[in-house]
Amino acid sequence: MLRSTDTLLETAYPGERSSRQPVHTVYVPADACTPTLAREWGERALAATSYVGGPAGLAAAILDDDALVAEVAPRVQAKLEAEPIEDLRLDFEDGYGDRGDAAEDEDALAVVRHIATTVADGTAPPFLGIRFKCLEAPTRARGLRTLDLVVSGLVDAGGLPDGLVLTLAKVTTVDQVDAMVRVCEQLEAAHGLPAGRLRFEIQVETPQLVLGADGTVPVARALHRAPGRVSSLHYGTYDYSASLGIAAQHQAMDHPAADHAKQAMQVAVAGTGVHLSDGSTNIVPVGSPDEIEAAWRLHARLVQRSLSAGFYQGWDLHPAQLVTRFIATYAFFRSGFAPAARRLDSYVSSRSGGVMDEPATARALARFVTRGLSCGALDAAEVTARCGLSPDALDALAFPVRPRGASTGTDGPSTQRSSTP
Repeated sequence: MLRSTDTLLETAYPGERSSRQPVHTVYVPADACTPTLAREWGERALAATSYVGGPAGLAAAILDDDALVAEVAPRVQAKLEAEPIEDLRLDFEDGYGDRGDAAEDEDALAVVRHIATTVADGTAPPFLGIRFKCLEAPTRARGLRTLDLVVSGLVDAGGLPDGLVLTLAKVTTVDQVDAMVRVCEQLEAAHGLPAGRLRFEIQVETPQLVLGADGTVPVARALHRAPGRVSSLHYGTYDYSASLGIAAQHQAMDHPAADHAKQAMQVAVAGTGVHLSDGSTNIVPVGSPDEIEAAWRLHARLVQRSLSAGFYQGWDLHPAQLVTRFIATYAFFRSGFAPAARRLDSYVSSRSGGVMDEPATARALARFVTRGLSCGALDAAEVTARCGLSPDALDALAFPVRPRGASTGTDGPSTQRSSTP
């Protein structure tokens, strides 16, 4: 009686995957990419904080906790110098527009050169890729042409990078996901790539993907119609809000309508190994000092809110947002590390403590610490000393069940850590 249930759980709900998840995605128009883009964003982020005393001064203003500031600020400084962008998306969609076929062809080939060059010289972010135009009728052919040019160009330039990410925008139906699967299969066949090598993330920007005409939740069905193909669901703050008729001044990541959509996404991905990303705020730190400080405080609050809700990734639209991204993220992991370490140490040593953790909670604690390690908020030495676990043992506890299917390296190795201490 339960054989089909066993098969469903093994194939559709294989558990969380151990590959690193970036803490953010930076979107820039495809024609704005340069080999030094990541470094320049880091420099601009640091320069933006110069009048408040650098990351330390901004952290002190935001966190209001001297001990936490002392832990966070030097790590943020190091991060912005070494790895300011974890995930870079070169955008051919809303951030690029319609510039004609000749210009987009040229920019697609330039993106290939940019990715190949930065990967070869070691300056590429750990994750990078493109967002191509959506599969709706007016833009379908152009989007697929750009996707083909970039994938084919990268194969010809030496191979697809491990951290390649493809973003499928403005999905409205499961049929569009089916079509994207077919496109991936055809590209793999044409270039002799292993089956499942091409994966993609789905942007949840339309209400039709959250609630279908038949009363179902299409975003949940989409994941299982593309087994092993979907790497992440990304919430699109402004397209989704506008589709619901929400006035522009009230369109935000913390709007109740946004929470409803994101909770549907969160339930849909549970147990599947698919990652989640929150959206963005378009209120960026520019203008007068008061306007800049207000934008920084807003961004830090929204990042903290997303992390608390279980969304460990979001979008950043401006270099100055990188500072608050890492301040809020590092503060989240640093402030939660001590209690998590105590509970993990008690769990692995079988000592009784104030909290009687079950295996599922121990896995959640281990995943929390693993995420802190991956982004640079924590380091291996302190984790081993305080948790009683090496990074490898921590991974084994956090991810006891490995996802099956077509995971072929596009997410990077499971032990990949940030380059900062």
